Parts: sequence; C-alpha cells; structure tokens
Amino acid sequence: MQCSDNFPAAYTKRVLLMSQEKIYSSGVQLTVEQLKQIEQKRQEALKRRFDRNELMPIGESWRKHIGSEFTKPYFTKLMSFVAEERKHFTVYPSKEEVFLWTNMCAFEAVKVVILGQDPYPRKGQAHGLCFSVPRLSPPPPSLENIFTELAIDIKDFQHPNHGNLTGWAKQGVLLLNSVLTVRSREPTSHQGYGWEDFTDAVIQTLSRNLKGLVFLLWGSYAQRKGKFIDRSKHHVLETSHPSPFSAHMGFFGCKHFSKTNILLQASGMIPIDWNAL
Repeated sequence: MQCSDNFPAAYTKRVLLMSQEKIYSSGVQLTVEQLKQIEQKRQEALKRRFDRNELMPIGESWRKHIGSEFTKPYFTKLMSFVAEERKHFTVYPSKEEVFLWTNMCAFEAVKVVILGQDPYPRKGQAHGLCFSVPRLSPPPPSLENIFTELAIDIKDFQHPNHGNLTGWAKQGVLLLNSVLTVRSREPTSHQGYGWEDFTDAVIQTLSRNLKGLVFLLWGSYAQRKGKFIDRSKHHVLETSHPSPFSAHMGFFGCKHFSKTNILLQASGMIPIDWNAL
C-alpha cells in the first residue's frame, strides 16, 4: 500500500505555516527540513499501523480527507477487533473489499449518498457497496424492492438481471454502510465496535467539504445519520427502508430516484443514469 499522502492536505499546510512562525521544541527552533522529517516519520508510523492491523486499501482521494481518522485510538482498536474476528470466524466482505466504496467513487466526485446498515451476512453477497451484490449473486429482497421502485419511478428502467451497483458508484453515488463488516450469518454482529464513529466522520466530512449532495436516508437507522448533515447545504430525502418488512410503509412510491435527478440538475450537476448497471 502506498502511504505518500496519509494525512489531510490541511494538516501538512498547517505544519508548514507553523514552521514559518519559528516553532520551538524544548527550546530548539525547528527548520522546515526537520518538520518534513517529522512528517515523514509520522507517515511511516502510520503505514506500520496500517500493516499491523491489516487495513484494507483506501482510495487516495478519501485518504486525504479522512486519513486522520486512521490514527485515532478507536480506529486502531476497531482494526484489531476485525483482524481478530477474521482469525476465528468468516467475516464479510473480504478485507480487500471493505473500502471498495472509496475506490469506486472519488471523494470530490460524490453527488448522491445512499446509506445502508451493515453488509449482507451471507456468502457471495457483500462486496463493499451497500445494497449491492456481485453479478453472480441473485439480488436480495431489499435490492429487488429498490428495482421495483425504480421501475415505478424512472421511465424505461429495465431490471438489470443482476445486483451489482458499481455502475451507480462510478457516476458519483456513494453506497455506504454504517457498519462495514459483519460476521457470517450474524447480522449486526459488528455493530458497536467503532464503525459507526468512522462513518459518522465520513458523513460529517462530506457535509463540510462538498455542496449540493443528495442524501437518501431509508429507514430509521440511516436517518439517525441525518444529524451530521448540514441541510442548508445539502438535500435530504427520507422514507422507510426497502426491506420487505417496511417497503410498503413509504418506500414504494417515494420517487427518490427521479427527485434526486431533479435536485442534481437544479444544482448544475449531471443526473444519474439509473439504468447504467
């Protein structure tokens, strides 16, 4: 893994500004070169922490914005927990796919955020994007309900005959679960170990640094994330979860997909081609 830019640009800029103000450490003035060496050692230490905790590949654009989260005690503890779980149980998705969402959709390219709860807990389903499954895996019931609503809402929408949503991700749809790992056949088994803190930070960072995003919050679990969204800068659409247990309580007929495109166009953004799967 490359670790050439593990800390946010704002951090590096702040360090350099500090050097111009003649920072002293134990009475000794630090030169710009010394500060660069300190920064290099910090990055090397972070890389060792990444390697030790088997951190999964992170998209470079995301690391620039949320890299500081990886140095926090809660995240180190979380990575240790996940690594230990993988030693004794089957954990989904694979460690290479946990942060797939950061590689499918660059930070600056995000236009729409769909929030899920935690990964599918069955073999061959979870692959790092909420609600999405690999092409060879049949779409689960919640995803089938999403396709049903799309057929109602979007003219000429055609069921793709698979459940892989990477085509949306590549257009700027961030498919983010609140919890990024799960033990096989045990839904919610990794809740409460720190993933929620991490994804809270992701939502806050998106809200703070971008404008005009459309957040789709389906169900009460996703809607709790709404408190981290600046609604004066972004759009929030809420309804029930597409699960078979609740889709009839508002999800069917919500028209979130067409409403999303209307909001994007009003902001001067290219709408999502929901058929492009």
